[in-house]
Amino acid sequence: MIGIRNLTMTYRTAHGEHQAVKGVSVDIPDGQFYTLLGPSGCGKTTILRCVAGLEQPDGGEIIIGGRTVFSSEKGIWVPPHDRNIGMVFQSYAIWPHMTVFENVAFPLRHKKPKPNRAEIKDRVAKALALVHLAGLEDRPAPYLSGGQQQRLALARALVSEPRVLLLDEPLSNLDAKLREEMRFEIRQVTERLGVTTLFVTHEQIEALTMSDVMAVMNDGLIIQQGAPAEIYAKPTGAFVADFIGRSNFLAGKITAVSGTNGSSVASVATPIGALNARTDGKSKIGDSVTIAIRPENVVLVSPSAPADANEFAGTVDAVVYVGNLLDCVIAVGSEKVKLQLQPSAAVDRGATVRLSFPLEHCLALPQ
Repeated sequence: MIGIRNLTMTYRTAHGEHQAVKGVSVDIPDGQFYTLLGPSGCGKTTILRCVAGLEQPDGGEIIIGGRTVFSSEKGIWVPPHDRNIGMVFQSYAIWPHMTVFENVAFPLRHKKPKPNRAEIKDRVAKALALVHLAGLEDRPAPYLSGGQQQRLALARALVSEPRVLLLDEPLSNLDAKLREEMRFEIRQVTERLGVTTLFVTHEQIEALTMSDVMAVMNDGLIIQQGAPAEIYAKPTGAFVADFIGRSNFLAGKITAVSGTNGSSVASVATPIGALNARTDGKSKIGDSVTIAIRPENVVLVSPSAPADANEFAGTVDAVVYVGNLLDCVIAVGSEKVKLQLQPSAAVDRGATVRLSFPLEHCLALPQ
């Protein structure tokens, strides 16, 4: 449904040039919810705006629904209003002088061919019902709450039945509880309609909970893409491991490798001692790597349990209660190791404890 081929985009200012997108290629099939995730300035919104036709790239190709809407090689440029897309902006872009009905009807009134009055009324009613705003047709848009304005922007984007829905950080202006509710509602709406969706966000929880496929971006490039569970559990590099969730990192050097390419295990010399970790199958003795393990996967070992590999003694440096869990920091030699425990766990600051780094959760990432 959406094809992006070797897309490049450079911004030129009085201070010089900045290449925002560096040869990105993406394929998004019909009905998929695809998310571009990354820090500010990584190029994700630029890609979205190029797909929408709000920016003209330097090079590459963009295809929507089998139709080429941009090609630098073929000299094709289709304007935004002819791309059959719906878009929700970060600011919602609600027209304050219009009612709820008129905001949603606006795209239909400017559509060619223009629907008749009865059809406009019917399609607006369906769009508002879809986002739970039925009955508010006559309300002035400024009198809506933040969540209602977000729903209104979504209804306006969907009323013309676009083939593609583009979402540019639409939840960033909402409070935490409402943001959680709207994540669920947007996902429900897009699934019900089967609309192909390209979503841009810098919030990892939004990408993890809403996406069929997510792509982590940095510095104009896609670093890794895949299903949310795959990227969370198997990051291919330290940037992804750090950006998606939280991780402990230990620099080290491989001293031994065993196993086949598909399930290699490396012994790594680290500042806290020797660690066994899973590798990508390409690592070899002498390689510098970064060990990554997530705080929820570090295990607090009973003092009476027999010693095992990947276990280390440490001192509890900090314990922070955050409601559903305890955030703990353990000093192991010169390193600080983060772990998460249930609130009922008996752990005191200054206590000596034993930690286990389970092999299945230890990743040796190339530096």
